[in-house]
Amino acid sequence: MSELNQTAQQMVEISKGILAADESTPTIGKRFAKINVENIEENRRAYRELLFTAPNIGEYISGVILYDETIRQRASDGNTFVTVLEKQGVLPGIKVDEGTEALVGSLNEVVTKGLDGLPKRLPEYVKMGAKFCKWRAVIKIGDGIPTDKCVQINAERLAKYAKLCQENNLVPIVEPEVLMDGAHTIEKCFEITRVREKS
Repeated sequence: MSELNQTAQQMVEISKGILAADESTPTIGKRFAKINVENIEENRRAYRELLFTAPNIGEYISGVILYDETIRQRASDGNTFVTVLEKQGVLPGIKVDEGTEALVGSLNEVVTKGLDGLPKRLPEYVKMGAKFCKWRAVIKIGDGIPTDKCVQINAERLAKYAKLCQENNLVPIVEPEVLMDGAHTIEKCFEITRVREKS
């Protein structure tokens, strides 16, 4: 646990943040489209290299969440992106959830997937140099939602993910995200978030 604690402390170092560079290929494609950049692997690699080699990035960023493609890529100097980040004093992390799927029996709720195969994927990420992981659970606000069932299933999956991470000496970021999207008020968002935090 001492190594996990040390990593966790480094992740939350005062005056530093965590950079989420874990956009999926379709998501980064939408961003590239706005600036007329083709969504091909070389452009994605070059974009991430631009971020990771920014001068003195380690003074402001404690860790970077990578996408599966990105953790396998190399900078133009031949070093892996993991090595590039470590040289800057930045912890490499990895997104391990595989997006969402519809919650059975619900019209508009989702649960996060990715537990299948996770015990096999985590040791590979450790070998590549990952120090922490990220898993995002999406909670929507709407008419009659979120339901207790949705919150319960997402919480159970977050817990299983976190346990697997710690068993592989990886610090888990547990991210239950209550979406702001919708016609509800900010007060309703606060109420749902507050109630779910206490659950």
